[in-house]
Amino acid sequence: MNTALTAALGAATLAFSTPAHADEIFGGLLVHDVKTPLTLSGLEGGIDLQAGWRGGKILGTPIQPYVFGSLHSAGQTHFAAAGLSAKFGEEIYIRPGIGLAIHSGSDEQFVIGDDQIAFGSRILIEPELSIGTRLNDSLSIEASWIHLSHGQFFSGQNPGMDSIGLRANLAF
Repeated sequence: MNTALTAALGAATLAFSTPAHADEIFGGLLVHDVKTPLTLSGLEGGIDLQAGWRGGKILGTPIQPYVFGSLHSAGQTHFAAAGLSAKFGEEIYIRPGIGLAIHSGSDEQFVIGDDQIAFGSRILIEPELSIGTRLNDSLSIEASWIHLSHGQFFSGQNPGMDSIGLRANLAF
């Protein structure tokens, strides 16, 4: 059911994408589970290897659908997300986004140990924020922050997880 929900969200956003604007693929390296004021975690070390796709602008707005996968170097919490982002600016830009993620970590509601996050839910809300610069017509780089949490919508436990790093985007 969780996979079906993620697929349905991706299909719905793709249906509204217009072909007049370029799609892009992106990839990056992010520090996994960074301890920030927004999380109670910071338990899982390592790097996330990320790859994804952003569609064209929806109905002439700055809103773009996206989907990506993130593999954790230590094998603890991998995740995939789908959602909507909006890009504001051209040469230098900011890109907020919001989506849903499904993860491979623990969905238990109690702490499992001091080295594994117990998210309390298999489905998480995935807000993100990037600040980037366009290098040429098809290449840009951005500093990205990704947060995984469920805001206590799905259970009382909500440690959250932040990943911070760099992504490169290739428009085609």
